[in-house]
Amino acid sequence: MPYELTELHRESRMGGRGTETDRPVPRVDLTDFAACRAEITDELWAAATGIGFFQVTGHGIDPAAVRAAFAEAERFFALPDETKARHALKKGANAGWESLTQVRPSVGTPDRKESYQVTRPHMAGLWPDEEFRATLLDFEARCRDLAMRLLSCFATRLGFDDDFFARAHDPSSPRYRSTLRLLHYYALPPGDLAPDVWRAGAHTDFDCLTLLFQRAGQGGLQVCPGAEMDEQEWTSVEPSEEAITCNIGDMLMRWSGDRLRSNFHRVTGDHRGDRYSIAFFAQADGDVVIESPAYPPITADEYLRQRIEANYG
Repeated sequence: MPYELTELHRESRMGGRGTETDRPVPRVDLTDFAACRAEITDELWAAATGIGFFQVTGHGIDPAAVRAAFAEAERFFALPDETKARHALKKGANAGWESLTQVRPSVGTPDRKESYQVTRPHMAGLWPDEEFRATLLDFEARCRDLAMRLLSCFATRLGFDDDFFARAHDPSSPRYRSTLRLLHYYALPPGDLAPDVWRAGAHTDFDCLTLLFQRAGQGGLQVCPGAEMDEQEWTSVEPSEEAITCNIGDMLMRWSGDRLRSNFHRVTGDHRGDRYSIAFFAQADGDVVIESPAYPPITADEYLRQRIEANYG
């Protein structure tokens, strides 16, 4: 019997404009992580059980590495579509280039963007050149290391051993599913944006934890805490080049028995120019079983398959 995806049912109700409310997005400083781990864990838990989004500073990822990854993204997306199509998305592998294909159940229309996914076991034949490959594999590894540090804090609070999530996200495994995603939101035409057109419709992420890198001056990200889902009260998250924006995904919500919330977010048309961002999705390896007392067990592969099929028209 197919698994009933409660996240998807929630998402189908999130297509309205709603209202906008200012509220702080917590920032957590990871400086001296080993010495301050207990305090950092408390701050992360409070943020994740509250608004569900937070930003981290002092994270140790070299700003030069972030700039290099953005430069490679812009270089790739500037290529003609027929060239990018040589590196097209591999069906079922979440690797390669796609454009205007992801349809959110919240709005029923494709997101106004193109993207390029790096999922390590599935990249054969997809790299446009060696510089692109080397830069992005290095950046993906840095992102994974940071994500595992953050997830180790959540593991502690959930009663797992510190390395529980690191074992579930093993880059040496052929079933590794974590993904680095380069994103380019197309510039919007002049004039008013129709209320039912979004750069990215309201959605939750499928993964355990998302790291989002944004460019200053290229805003549009808004979040809606789960407690306010019915009222749809949205808050803008200002892009910052020193802070990484993080959010809990559906997998971790399931593993935590809903103690941690995977909250909705979207990208509006408030910034009308080209918008670039980079996301790292820490998704459990395909053969890992996600289970908690609140949900029946399901493998990560089966869970991702159902979610991806539901989000592509």
